[in-house]
Amino acid sequence: MKPVRLVQGFMTVGFWTLLSRILGFAREILLTALIGPGPLMDAFVAAFRLPNMFRRFFAEGAFNAAFVPMFSKKLEGEDDPQKFANDAFNGLALVVMSLTGLAMLFMPALVWATAEGFAEDERFDLTVGYGRVVFPYIVFMSLAALFSGVLNAKGHFAAAAAAPVLLNILAVGAMVLGATLGGEIIHYLIWVIPFAGVCQLGLVWFATEKSGIKIRPGRPKWTSDMSRMITIAVPAALASGVMQINLVVGQLVASRTEGAISWLFAADRLYQLPLGVIGIAIGIVLLPDLSRRLKAGDDIGARDAYSRASEFAMALTLPSAVAFIVIPLPLVSVMYERGATTAADSQAMAYALAIYAVGLPAFVLQKLLQPLYFAREDTKSPFRFAIGSMVVNATLAFMLWPWIDWLAPAVATTAAAWTMVIQLALGARNFGDVARLDARFKIRIWRIAIASGLMAVMLWGTHHLLNEALYSPSWRYIALLFIVLTGSFTYFATGQLCGAFKFSELRRGGR
Repeated sequence: MKPVRLVQGFMTVGFWTLLSRILGFAREILLTALIGPGPLMDAFVAAFRLPNMFRRFFAEGAFNAAFVPMFSKKLEGEDDPQKFANDAFNGLALVVMSLTGLAMLFMPALVWATAEGFAEDERFDLTVGYGRVVFPYIVFMSLAALFSGVLNAKGHFAAAAAAPVLLNILAVGAMVLGATLGGEIIHYLIWVIPFAGVCQLGLVWFATEKSGIKIRPGRPKWTSDMSRMITIAVPAALASGVMQINLVVGQLVASRTEGAISWLFAADRLYQLPLGVIGIAIGIVLLPDLSRRLKAGDDIGARDAYSRASEFAMALTLPSAVAFIVIPLPLVSVMYERGATTAADSQAMAYALAIYAVGLPAFVLQKLLQPLYFAREDTKSPFRFAIGSMVVNATLAFMLWPWIDWLAPAVATTAAAWTMVIQLALGARNFGDVARLDARFKIRIWRIAIASGLMAVMLWGTHHLLNEALYSPSWRYIALLFIVLTGSFTYFATGQLCGAFKFSELRRGGR
């Protein structure tokens, strides 16, 4: 078995994801400055969430949970992986194209079901119109997810990780063009989204061809492999469906307050930076590696891969969560407060960001724990756990809304994430030593926590020292940069000195 160099894979995916998230920030900065929290932005967020919601349901959730382990094992056993990938492509294409046709027809009902609070104002018709433009994005992105799964299973991570960068480049370019030429900037933005999907699909398709796997459109075929993949995918689809229900519940509650969906969206984009760079990157690399190791009977290697991935994830996640909790307002105000976004908007976003930050380690831990199940083609257990998480989310969102209004979805999302992690961790005990973190991790996690605590003290102190400069138009960028750099230096220096991590491990690109 050709081993996957985990840290090197994490760094490759993490780099491109970081670049995508930075460009995503540029997109959101333009969105909040040129359009701003309100009816137009609420409608765009709700409309764009529809194809992304179903994409996670069909492609990144159910489909990849079934396809990647099966393809990885066929690749390991040299069992005609190309034929399997081609059949999966044609089956997925039929499903997502059918779904798109139905969504275009029933878009008003779909908007009402996901943002019922829009029904009494202009946001409803806006969302329906925007939704019909952006929904075809799901076709291109779902098929791109298949090609990305092939590339990841073969250990080629760069193209798949780079593809999302195209969306943000084109979205930023569209808004800049709209602002330059005049007219409704939102129209430039929504029409560029399906075009970006075509570009992303083209990139990963070309990279897959170069890797030696040639996939061609054709008539879907029902084979024994497809039957097995569907059997595995259905529970994963239901689990992903439950996760998307959590998002819908949050949006339903937030839609009752104008601007709330925009505030939650902006806060979500900030905490998605470490989640994307760390959690998603590690999940992408870890799943095919675990699948191939379990197929080869390498339990020791599988445990080491799981432990090193967990160690790497926590070394970056804990300090990120601490920063979002300690200095949320400076981060939000410097990032978003300009143009149509006011100080009151920044304050609202900061509250949401701090709440989401409490759940950030849980979101990343889910990405680490789920591959333990998916690598064994067990998608039923995560589905059962997701049901419990959904109950917690829905109960808290509706129960807390009379007390804390639009912040209820953020609290509910965080609580549901920790509920899911606890269930996944308890269930993984049945997998034996492979799912048990090793002694090195147990030593280092406490050192990581100590370094993060010292960083929190430094962030708090420099924040108060530079408080006035943070809200000065001339100095706020320099002040925030100084705070972040000082906190980061404190964390990494302390971590290196106390043995929380070693930079030499990153330079080697090894395990």
